[in-house]
Amino acid sequence: RDFNERCAQCSEVNWGLTDGGKFYCKSCHNVTERTREVVNTDFITNSRVQTISKGLRKQEKNDGGCEWYICEGFQLVLKKQAEALEALGVCPEMKDEILCNFWRCYLQKSKQAYCKRPAGETVKALSVCESSTDVDSDPERPSLLHLLSLSESEGDLQTDCSFASSVSKVSESTSVYSGSVDGSLYLMKNQKEKLRMTMPMTLSFCYMALLWLREPITLSELLRFVVEGHIPYLNVFQHFPEKMKLCGLDLKIFCVESWPVYDEVFNKLHELAAFLDLPRFPDITESCFLHPDMLCMKYLMEANLPDELHNWTCRVVKKIGIGEVDFLTLTPGNKSTRKVKYDVLSAAVIVVVLKLLFLLDDHYEWLLSEFAEERNKNNTEVCVFHSGGPYFEFKKWYEVVKHSLDVEQKKLDEERAKYLWRCEKSLFYSVKNKSKVLKRRQMVVNLQNQFGKLSGSVQCAEKPNPSSFQLRWSEENTNGSCFHGHSLKGILQEKCGLLTAMNPDYWLCTVKLCNEKLCGHLAHYREVEFPHSYHFVLGLFSFLLRIQPSYIHDEVCMIEHKLFNKKLCKKLKYNTVLRK
Repeated sequence: RDFNERCAQCSEVNWGLTDGGKFYCKSCHNVTERTREVVNTDFITNSRVQTISKGLRKQEKNDGGCEWYICEGFQLVLKKQAEALEALGVCPEMKDEILCNFWRCYLQKSKQAYCKRPAGETVKALSVCESSTDVDSDPERPSLLHLLSLSESEGDLQTDCSFASSVSKVSESTSVYSGSVDGSLYLMKNQKEKLRMTMPMTLSFCYMALLWLREPITLSELLRFVVEGHIPYLNVFQHFPEKMKLCGLDLKIFCVESWPVYDEVFNKLHELAAFLDLPRFPDITESCFLHPDMLCMKYLMEANLPDELHNWTCRVVKKIGIGEVDFLTLTPGNKSTRKVKYDVLSAAVIVVVLKLLFLLDDHYEWLLSEFAEERNKNNTEVCVFHSGGPYFEFKKWYEVVKHSLDVEQKKLDEERAKYLWRCEKSLFYSVKNKSKVLKRRQMVVNLQNQFGKLSGSVQCAEKPNPSSFQLRWSEENTNGSCFHGHSLKGILQEKCGLLTAMNPDYWLCTVKLCNEKLCGHLAHYREVEFPHSYHFVLGLFSFLLRIQPSYIHDEVCMIEHKLFNKKLCKKLKYNTVLRK
């Protein structure tokens, strides 16, 4: 009441008082350096104390924590993930330029920051004035490190502290325990028109930034790096500062007890891109790593298949037009274009090529293998070596790859079975249970140490360096386990100057595609209904991409219908005439 000066920005006289003792304008949320003198007689009578606060984070008296918001927690998660990706070799622009802009745009769209608080609206989220962001002397745009910083520096993003205290009071009145200010409200909000932030969405943010930069990392690789522990995701809240007390409902938001799912992260990416009103992403051209021609080359090498198959995959990609820029490039909000899963699409192209050449009906591929084995034996006996290398034997390739696949799958299953979901940092849902949780945790650690000494178990070795290849095949091996240089001429014939498959037949996975929006799949996949060879090939790429075989099967059906569209149309018309 006693402060009658006009605001320097909006010239209004409508002042409020922050928890730090500073005056702020209720109209434009401008915070002044002027502080109020407060008379405090709690400990000394007739003494006047002037409170000067350097930061706007109110310190708790009981546990030494500070007020923090859910969006700040997610920002720390994004920061850790971006730093991990940068350590893997991603462009440094990804964190401070691309991801930072996406995150700031999300905060503004979801009305958590960089927006004016609507008049008369119930306290639901943290509101920040756009003009209050430039409190630091540095005129440059704040990076992800400084935006909503958790440090008590003068460079913090200024917030309406009376508004923050009101959020805190509302949060306390809900009688639900949480360490954050808005943890209970965050879970109670009905945000149909907004996109509520979740832990899987942090990976969607990261992949969206990678896709914008056209980095050579697919979504399946990103999720595999998460599972292998190279990118923080599970128990990432252990890296939160000590002043950020995580408990109660906060654990339901940040504590993850399952591996990230491909489809969930993929769908959230497209929802995010549309929610943020992002423009068309940079074009995916033939020189980009995400182009099917490039990814097919990578997966052929990892699947230990002949290099000559790459010519066939390129022909299929060109024939059905899935290598076009408009088909591959993401355009947010465009419902007419199909959402492209670059890695799954490329694996499906290879499966279709194998069906074109070997049929994969549990009969024809073995006949070709016997023929190739006999030709290789004859060439060896007479010391005649084919100019294109030995003939490719499907049976031998199957045995070699199946052995390696079984070994790697067993290792993966053992690692997942041994994984400790409980983090080293003790978690508790209420203050009453804190002491019990700490005692129980200490007891578990002691028992683990004792059993480890009795069993003589060796401590886990350091995790290996991340690699884009899970299966490695060297051409230098003398045991013939590498098939990269093998020839396909035993199964090809020349017609009109072009090499074509000797096999004139082809079987379709399905004659009619399902409605993907209604069923969720283009076709239904049941292992017992398909040949074993086809299932083995799907299982191989399913392991490499860490996804269900049904996802690859869907893309195979889509490619087949594009490839044999004319024949299918004629067949459907013929069947219709017969019915009439």
